[in-house]
Amino acid sequence: MEKVYRSLNEVREAIASGETNCVQLVETYLNRIEQHKHLNAFLEVFTGDALTKAKEVDGKIANGTAGKLAGMVMAIKDNICYKNHHVSASSKILEGFESLFSATAVERLLAEDAIIIGRTNCDEFAMGSSNENSAYGPVKNALDPTKVPGGSSGGSAVAVQADLCLASLGSDTGGSVRQPASFCNLVGLKPTYGRVSRWGLIAYASSFDQIGPFAHDVHDVAAIMEVISGGDEFDTTCSKREVPQLTENLTLDKKLKLTYFKSYIENDGLDPEVKERFYEIVGQLQAQGHTVEASEFEYLDYLVPTYYVLTTAEASSNLARFDGIHYGYRSPNAVDLESTYKLSRTEGFGREVKRRIMLGTYVLSAGFYDAYYAKGQKVRRLIKEKTESVLNEYDYILTPTSPHTPFELGKQNDDQIKMYLEDIYTAQAPLAGIPAISLPLGQHSNGLPFGVQVMGKSFDEQGLLAFSAYLMSNMN
Repeated sequence: MEKVYRSLNEVREAIASGETNCVQLVETYLNRIEQHKHLNAFLEVFTGDALTKAKEVDGKIANGTAGKLAGMVMAIKDNICYKNHHVSASSKILEGFESLFSATAVERLLAEDAIIIGRTNCDEFAMGSSNENSAYGPVKNALDPTKVPGGSSGGSAVAVQADLCLASLGSDTGGSVRQPASFCNLVGLKPTYGRVSRWGLIAYASSFDQIGPFAHDVHDVAAIMEVISGGDEFDTTCSKREVPQLTENLTLDKKLKLTYFKSYIENDGLDPEVKERFYEIVGQLQAQGHTVEASEFEYLDYLVPTYYVLTTAEASSNLARFDGIHYGYRSPNAVDLESTYKLSRTEGFGREVKRRIMLGTYVLSAGFYDAYYAKGQKVRRLIKEKTESVLNEYDYILTPTSPHTPFELGKQNDDQIKMYLEDIYTAQAPLAGIPAISLPLGQHSNGLPFGVQVMGKSFDEQGLLAFSAYLMSNMN
């Protein structure tokens, strides 16, 4: 049985003791990927590139010039560009497309000697909460292959969950890193909007999308964030503010003032065991001297509708570029310009993507713009201001990440409202633009995991990660 490592620290120690090296690590992961093909986590494995990079990193380790992430083998979601490699957003419309450049996040990882082993399956164009909307079939949860891994970054989550790599990158628009982290027993972070460059991330909803990491260990998430964060001339929405030394400040040195929203917890849709574990954590924090108070957030019922009005509008605009003319799939049945557009988009996009494009086109249309899109923007402002006022009074907000544990594959495909309500706890952070993290702190009697979410102030990833490390050490 090959040894699997659960943190970069463990990998570093094993390399230092001569127990392994980067080439052997990559070979082990390649074997495991082959053994776990049934999970459908990877769409493509970069075997040659990963081994070449591993050899190069081994050389750097030997002569003392290795980067911050040397020894970290990673996967990237199939909506993040990597130069001269295929990227498809798990859609037929981009089948065979090869990226001409790398995402800024990918460039920064490679510069610090991370090894990228492949691209992972996801919901098409990152639209989904179960990873069943991929043109290449669903991803399966490694703990129970009859269950979903969460979405849209399910492949990236399962790749780490099943030890097919040490860490991975996903993207989070309304919960697409945090919800799979909850379902796959991982740490998953959605950074503050603008903390990580979106250059090279195929857009779904531009004012929401953020690249975020998955790992078993909070320290690894901090190490990745330290590398991929910071200003970028290619992305004008990316903040230029300085990135703190996240890995060096992961200790909590004060008692915190925390809150949770009572209506979130006393909700009929919340699994009783998730609720019980949540209150158990609240009790433990209080016993350790922290203040934890219940408060109210009156906009709970508006989170998901506001999120879907705004994100579908942005998706309708962003996905207009996939038209059978510029690049990507073109229908062989087209005979003129109009049929090229119609047939290429009809055949190239999956059902959920078409549904969201139509919803978005509807809310942006002349008769409905003010009633839906303009109103959605106003409600978003209210949600953001209320969330910020709560965080002015409290250090962090605690919530469950998901109302329940992973559900069965195919179970919710016919009920779109139920599927959209999967984002009930995760939509608030992207609407407000704040950072949020899911931590693997729950274990259900059905044998499946669930996460606890912590939301913090804008650009306070440092404090959020320090508190997360504290929770991981003191609540398990």
